[in-house]
Amino acid sequence: MRTYIAVIGAGECDPETERLAYTVGREIARRQAVLICGGLGGVMAAAARGAAEAGGLVVGILPGSRREEANPYLTVAIATGLGEARNALVVRAADAVIAVNGGYGTLAEIGLALKMGLPVIGLETWEIGRRGEQDRGIIPARDPVEAVELACRRNTAGRYS
Repeated sequence: MRTYIAVIGAGECDPETERLAYTVGREIARRQAVLICGGLGGVMAAAARGAAEAGGLVVGILPGSRREEANPYLTVAIATGLGEARNALVVRAADAVIAVNGGYGTLAEIGLALKMGLPVIGLETWEIGRRGEQDRGIIPARDPVEAVELACRRNTAGRYS
């Protein structure tokens, strides 16, 4: 059975974040894992492009009700019509989550994944704290290769808890 890895991040990103996301996607495909994303632009499109160009399987779970809104690198586009509520589907479909940079939507997905007991690997993303102490829920990665290695290694932790 393949590992399913969600890649989350902002719908718009700078060139460095795009490079990181592309490399994450490529590494996911190289390991024969399935990339799950929100199916739109920015980090999602960059990761999808990296995976697609490496021959990987890419599933996009779209917020809108039209598959035509998807980025062109998806193998499968699932139109939900759920808006931001589709974020729960993105993380629930995964065995592990890699957060690449990102804004508040990414933070919401991180929170959902942690609540579901999924491992969350962070690549230049949020750090969270509680009562003045750093929360260790997000596992930091130094680079895209390490992020994917960690996700593959920890993909069964808390699955469907």
